Amino acid sequence: MASLKELKGRIDSVKSTQKITKAKQMVAAAKLRKAQAAAEAARPYAVRLSDVVASLASKVSGDSAPKLLAGNGSDKRHMLVIVNTDKGLCGGLNSNIVKEAKAQAKQLASEGKEVSLYLVGKKGLAPLKREFESQIVRHFDTSVVRNPGFEEAESVADELVTMFDEGKFDVAHLIYPIFKSALAQDPVTQQLIPAPAPENAESGNAAVEYEPGEEEILEQLLPRYVKTQLFGSLLEREASEQGASMTAMDNATRNAGDMINKLTIQYNRSRQAAITTELVEIISGAEAL
Repeated sequence: MASLKELKGRIDSVKSTQKITKAKQMVAAAKLRKAQAAAEAARPYAVRLSDVVASLASKVSGDSAPKLLAGNGSDKRHMLVIVNTDKGLCGGLNSNIVKEAKAQAKQLASEGKEVSLYLVGKKGLAPLKREFESQIVRHFDTSVVRNPGFEEAESVADELVTMFDEGKFDVAHLIYPIFKSALAQDPVTQQLIPAPAPENAESGNAAVEYEPGEEEILEQLLPRYVKTQLFGSLLEREASEQGASMTAMDNATRNAGDMINKLTIQYNRSRQAAITTELVEIISGAEAL
């Protein structure tokens, strides 16, 4: 059985940990409001841009379609662009993203596809490197900036488009978390390059005339589409990270409180037993005299 001194030390240690987790929970809650607002504000723009691209894509076909829309005629080599966080202490968020990435990679491999990985963020590198080290072609570290934004998304997009033009991959898929609430952040996979074919057939029937022309506009719009999708994924990642961190730190604070209560009960019982033993010894000694 632990001594009173050891129990007292453990209680003080857990109390110190509880103060840290409580502080981190409050910081994450404060950051979550801003990150959630930014992610939600970007969604309508991304949706509208997708609709415009779909409308334009329905009007072009064959050799006139830009490469970012039509592809290069092959789907043998696939690139997975995986967006993880830069910091830990956010529950199972990063492990869920890694799990989704591994599932996609194994599914593509089972279909006979060649799979390579482009990692964005710090936390996904170590777990993916253990299994896919030879397939990782690039790690874009966003931890070097305080708040990753459009500039970082633009850098990643430009590099991916260049790699696509050079024929280093045929299809790119974007894997990132979608923020739903502080309790739910689900990883999703969507095709990034070439731009997915329009699902809404009505968009092609809209009475809209484009100047100078659909092909010329798409040449300029498709790279921006890729940048916007990556920017949106970074915003979703930030909101998901803060939400998951707030929930994880709240759970850790509650668990620390439960542990403190149990240790305090154990400490009081041990202390009472020690006092009782001392009293018995004193009484026995007095009777012996």
